[in-house]
Amino acid sequence: MGNLLILGAGGHGKVVSEIAILKNSWENIAFLDDRENITEVLNISVIGKLNEYNSFKQKYQYAFVAIGNNKLRLKWIDRLLREGFMMPTLVHPFSSISKTSIIGAGTVVMAGAVINADTRIGRGCIINTSSSIDHDCSLKDGVHISPGVNIGGTVTIDECTWACIGSSVINNINVGSNVVLAAGAVVNKNLPDNVMVAGVPATIKKQFGVFENE
Repeated sequence: MGNLLILGAGGHGKVVSEIAILKNSWENIAFLDDRENITEVLNISVIGKLNEYNSFKQKYQYAFVAIGNNKLRLKWIDRLLREGFMMPTLVHPFSSISKTSIIGAGTVVMAGAVINADTRIGRGCIINTSSSIDHDCSLKDGVHISPGVNIGGTVTIDECTWACIGSSVINNINVGSNVVLAAGAVVNKNLPDNVMVAGVPATIKKQFGVFENE
């Protein structure tokens, strides 16, 4: 057993820390967070700022990034891996994961989530509470699946896309990168990169510039 450093002690970090505790794989867990005057969250110590991670490298062999922003989360994951930290996958024991699925490093799967056969999920993804991802899907790095989202079979979702609460994607759809599916949206056709969609069925409401939605 080693020690785990969690970057980010906000709401997402709280949920991540509870899953880490349930795994019973680490002797000690601590947070890094940039907010002032925070010394403890959920009885877990906040021992420094995000950029101070190297100061704790000798004691904490494992690190997990609990930052909600998809692109920023991936940047931190890449940085920590380059520095030699080990990056676990955190899966809540009350989720259902097919033995034939593959889940990348730095991804968290929360309570009640279902991931079915032959699905591939990349690094640094968030598979949130009571969401479902059906068979033969491919979710690339940095995808965020919010609570109550339903993804049909044979769906591909590219990097850093965010499916907001209660949205759905029907079978055999390709969703681009850096896409936002608004809460409750139902996607029934392929979507390009860098758009926000909403409605039933979902239609494009906004297009993002190259540097937007960072």
